[in-house]
Amino acid sequence: MVNLDDSIGRLRVAASHLVSAANTAAGAASYVTGPWDRFTRWLRSVMPTGLYARALLIVIIPMVVLQSIVALMYIERQSSVVNYYLSSAVTQEIAALIDLYKTFPESGNHAQLRRIAQERLGLVVDFLPGTELPPPGPKPFFSQLDQKLSDDIRKQIGLPFWIDTVGRSSIVEVRIKLDDAVMRVFAPRAGAYNSNSLLFLSWMVLISLIVLTIAILFLRNQIKPIVRLADAAEAFGKGRDAPNFRPRGAREVRRAAAAFLEMKVRIERAMEQRTTMLAGVSHDLRTVLTRFKLELAFFGDGAEVDAIKKDVDEMAGMLEAYLAFARGDSGEQSAPTDIEALLEDLRLDAERHGHPATVAFHGPPEVTVRPAAFKRCIYNLVSNAGRFAKNIAITGHCDHRWLTVTVDDDGPGIPQQLREDVFKPFLRLDDARNQDEGGTGLGLAIARDIARSHGGDITLGSSAMGGLRAAVRVPV
Repeated sequence: MVNLDDSIGRLRVAASHLVSAANTAAGAASYVTGPWDRFTRWLRSVMPTGLYARALLIVIIPMVVLQSIVALMYIERQSSVVNYYLSSAVTQEIAALIDLYKTFPESGNHAQLRRIAQERLGLVVDFLPGTELPPPGPKPFFSQLDQKLSDDIRKQIGLPFWIDTVGRSSIVEVRIKLDDAVMRVFAPRAGAYNSNSLLFLSWMVLISLIVLTIAILFLRNQIKPIVRLADAAEAFGKGRDAPNFRPRGAREVRRAAAAFLEMKVRIERAMEQRTTMLAGVSHDLRTVLTRFKLELAFFGDGAEVDAIKKDVDEMAGMLEAYLAFARGDSGEQSAPTDIEALLEDLRLDAERHGHPATVAFHGPPEVTVRPAAFKRCIYNLVSNAGRFAKNIAITGHCDHRWLTVTVDDDGPGIPQQLREDVFKPFLRLDDARNQDEGGTGLGLAIARDIARSHGGDITLGSSAMGGLRAAVRVPV
């Protein structure tokens, strides 16, 4: 019975810390021995810990990399080819106008040439007096048009030139130095340069947002069953119930949820069988003890009879302690409890027994626990301190994750090497403080069993008062 109860307590603790233990194991950093280890340690520190965020990264990172490669290939390959032909066509048109100018120099103001350029080629041409070109202007940091157009004019025309691709956004200005004048040409930028990159990038961003929205909606529905499973396991580890939980989601998640429910049913069945067996044992043993008391009542008074009655009473107390330890108060349901009021009741009880005690509590006082069981857990620690110390200090602290209750005293304490041994059931050491009032050695064992049934634990340490500190820590 004791081994079964201890196994159930450990299973509950394991269930309550299932998710946090997995995250801790995944995020544990190894000893840094080189640059690669430092990089992997930094990467683990910046990576999200949640499954939802990690799944989004699995979707987003490949999509961004793929779209970037496609954009690079399009802009650097396809766009370069298109721009090459557009720039070459504009250069050829300017070269043709120069040939016409040289072929018919007697045309005066060259109105016919300007008309042909305007109507047939879409270029605005005029001739400036003088033969000097403007000084070179600032070049753009990165412009395929400026570079490609300059190369084409240099190769196809071979005359001194000046170009401006940044002055006006929709027009490209080209000046060619002729023998007796400077020909100025205004060409539309769209005719010399393909500017569809912005449209392509816009479509790429729009498609990415659509894919990302679909991925977010899909992942939320896939993550919800896993979150519900974690919540149900955590609630069961705390001794609470999850009545609305049922397997949902993908096949693997449903399989894990079904396995959890089967494990929960087996544990509850084992606990129910144990409780039924203990009820029968309790009934039979109490019947025998009651018969002893009735038989002793017929013997009358006497020193020997009184001694036997005392032994029978002590046996009855020990029986109740054994049964309480084996039962573990498993039938009690969790409920919101005012921990501050509970600790105040224990303080008053300790003072009634002649032990000065103080209580301090910090944080929200209402916590969901099994009230009677948790009170008994703290009571065992307080009564254990009262048997070995004069003064007792009870302190409680509650935050969004944990409820911690510490019991400090000014007694002799427990040696560090024995602080885990005193939790063993039925262990009685001469200098150990694990003996309850019945002398069964179950006081601290029962307290730890109750704490573990809530998903927490009890640890012993040194107190600032000079004695022992017993700390109960359970999740809220």
